Amino acid sequence: MDNSQKGGSGIERFAQMNQRSPVKGLSRSPLAVLDKITISGENPVILEEHSLGQLVLRGQPTVLEAALASLRDLTLPVKALTSCEQDYDCIRWLSPDEWLLTLPVEEVFDVEKALRDQTSGHCAIVNVSGGQTVLSMQGVHAIDVLKKSTSYDTDLRNFEVGKVVTTTFAQAQVCLRRVNVAHFELIIRRSFANYLFAWIQDASAEYGFVFNRSDSQA
Repeated sequence: MDNSQKGGSGIERFAQMNQRSPVKGLSRSPLAVLDKITISGENPVILEEHSLGQLVLRGQPTVLEAALASLRDLTLPVKALTSCEQDYDCIRWLSPDEWLLTLPVEEVFDVEKALRDQTSGHCAIVNVSGGQTVLSMQGVHAIDVLKKSTSYDTDLRNFEVGKVVTTTFAQAQVCLRRVNVAHFELIIRRSFANYLFAWIQDASAEYGFVFNRSDSQA
């Protein structure tokens, strides 16, 4: 890769990110302070980071399902490795009694309280917004970056639209969801954001790469 191109190498970008000042407000990954970064290419991989509220829900499906339907008009996915979307919300199956809900960050605290009020028995609602971040990766070559990064079979026949898996991506744990044929969502620990950004940038270099800071990060 030509380091004279805007964005430089992943290693150089990693060093630059660590020199930036932190963003005020909700704890965010270092990527939140980046401007647009581009490596030219005919079909670039497009990466975005989204600041979303994140709640881990644990408990009996019947109890959680009723609360979600009442508060967010959202169906709880009870089939393994599936997800459900409604407007700006998305809930992912993680285990038989565990789910991850993402929603607009400005609503997360009110929804957390409302879910606690509407559930009873052995249920847990945990706000993990400060510990994880959401990356969106799309483009015709996004699947090629995945093939370089994970041993999980991401072929469409095995990893269909809406499927969710917890696996490794460049040796880091990731909650991976297929949004559509050429669009993937990665939920990662914020402490891995610099490392995975540099990895994706380098893995995308032969195709082209664009990083756009999402509106919610501005």
